[in-house]
Amino acid sequence: MTRKKVELTYITNDSKRKAAFKKRKDGLMKKINEISTLCGIEACAIIYDPNDPKPEVWPSPCGVQSVVSRFRRMPEVEQSKKMLNHESFLRQRIQKAQEQLKKQINENRKKEMTHLMFQYLGAGKIFDNANMTDLNDISWLIDQNLKDIERKINQSQAQEGTLVAENGSETVSGEKQVHMDHDQGLETNMDAMQKQNWSMNFINGGGDEMLPFGADIVQSGLWPNP
Repeated sequence: MTRKKVELTYITNDSKRKAAFKKRKDGLMKKINEISTLCGIEACAIIYDPNDPKPEVWPSPCGVQSVVSRFRRMPEVEQSKKMLNHESFLRQRIQKAQEQLKKQINENRKKEMTHLMFQYLGAGKIFDNANMTDLNDISWLIDQNLKDIERKINQSQAQEGTLVAENGSETVSGEKQVHMDHDQGLETNMDAMQKQNWSMNFINGGGDEMLPFGADIVQSGLWPNP
């Protein structure tokens, strides 16, 4: 469950304000200790309690004096470079809220013009009551939608072209393999046929083609002369 957002206003109830002060003060001291220990930086805190004239400091009066002295030795421009007072803080918050409001107004206007566009184009409504501002916004919205559609079509065509190219290369490779297998099969069949013919000629006492080296065998006496 998300934590409820705290409203940054003065707490009028005394007991709640004191409890909030103690809780926030302890949390602030803890965070300063963590950032100083983890990051190895010099930091200090000075907190004045409205009910106690003596301020509460961290880590110690000597540590606070060291950090304050180092800060005062800096040029005035560097001292106030990243500082924010209440006025500057509120000005930033107001500017940020105005930007968010402007963005929300533009989104609402776009949704309104989209709804109006579907009424005119889909339901066949006539542009009699539309003013020039609405017509310009609808025209701009239609152009944007057409650009999006064209962009998606181009992306789809590019993806299809890539798939076709990949499938084409696989088909060519497959055809080459089929031709190679076919050639090997033909060579195998030719060898088998030649061996078979040689055997038949040998059995039937065939001609000179039976043994290309027959003459040498006969002359050497290894094969009887018929």
